[in-house]
Amino acid sequence: MTFASTTAAVFGSIPSPSSNAIEIGPLRLNAFGLMIALGVLAAVWLAGRRLEARGAGTREDIAAIALWAVPAGVIGARLYHVITDWHRFDDAPLDAFKIWEGGLGIPGGMALGVAVGVWVGHRRGVPLDAGLAAVVPALPLAQAIGRWGNWWNQELFGRPTDLPWALEVSPEKAIEAGYPPGTTFHPTFLYESLWNLGLCGGLIWIDKRFSPRGWQLLAMYVMGYSFGRFWIERLRIDEATEIGGWRVNEVVSLALFVAATSALVIGTKFQHRRAAVAVPAGAPAIEVDGVEDDSSSEDDGDPAVDDGDWVVEDDGSIADERLDVRSNADESMPIDPRDGGATDDELLAEAASGEAIEDSVAGVEMGDDGTSAETSADATGDDERRTHEHEV
Repeated sequence: MTFASTTAAVFGSIPSPSSNAIEIGPLRLNAFGLMIALGVLAAVWLAGRRLEARGAGTREDIAAIALWAVPAGVIGARLYHVITDWHRFDDAPLDAFKIWEGGLGIPGGMALGVAVGVWVGHRRGVPLDAGLAAVVPALPLAQAIGRWGNWWNQELFGRPTDLPWALEVSPEKAIEAGYPPGTTFHPTFLYESLWNLGLCGGLIWIDKRFSPRGWQLLAMYVMGYSFGRFWIERLRIDEATEIGGWRVNEVVSLALFVAATSALVIGTKFQHRRAAVAVPAGAPAIEVDGVEDDSSSEDDGDPAVDDGDWVVEDDGSIADERLDVRSNADESMPIDPRDGGATDDELLAEAASGEAIEDSVAGVEMGDDGTSAETSADATGDDERRTHEHEV
């Protein structure tokens, strides 16, 4: 006796419901729609809590977003199913509207639902990054619950197996699948439900541990879901459109995985590159064209702040450090006795003219009476002119 047969004898197999409806007195609920509704409610609850925890919005914002995004998602999911399995509706085109009978394509639902949700969130002032980070983990939670609708409809199961968790279906469903009554199958709905629950928990953990951007978390969700959907799709035996011998959902899953992985890797590298070239706060001043921006400097309490060749005093006056105009002269003495002292603007103008200050200081001397006197060179020149005039 094998391990599988022993376990099967203990646990048996998973039975299928005899009806795809739940009756409560006179009320009859379609189980497939009920599972979808429960998944939506759970997703709205989780997304609302996460959005409020970020301070980016309220649960009312999530409810308003879901009011538009959920119908859009259902429409997108149905369109995807009809487009990829169009041959099923050749004889009865109106059956395309019978959503309650099953047939929703998750890729189409996620694409249109997320797009509409982003648009509504933008109109309500919800930040895109925080909104995505709050909503993304809630998506696989909704899918995990909604997948149980396939169990109620006895559909989308996998190939035959005798594993202890094998799925029992009605004789009619087994014969319809091409197998004798009593055959048990892989419960692919259960595999995908558990996979999505694990994906939901993994995304929440990643968000808490690494704090990725909202678009990065969305890319991780697409990667995780498409990877799981690919291997689960390989087990299914229901009729499906094929592309080159591959089921269309397998091809789509591979394409989504490659696209999401590329977007995550390239986008993250680009983001790091931008962060590397950005000037961080508190960075040292940068000199541009010989002018240094010292706006970030703080006063250290010194009587003067050195700014290259110029010294800015506490009283606002400016002196040329090269000539020691203020340090070597009496502070009570004006720099230029002819006009009672030069202004700051005049000193700056003299500095811009290069050696003008040195020439001016070298060519002027201070007399004993406080008036200006000519230098010895100028005086000698005047004496020679007067001697020449006297001789003439």
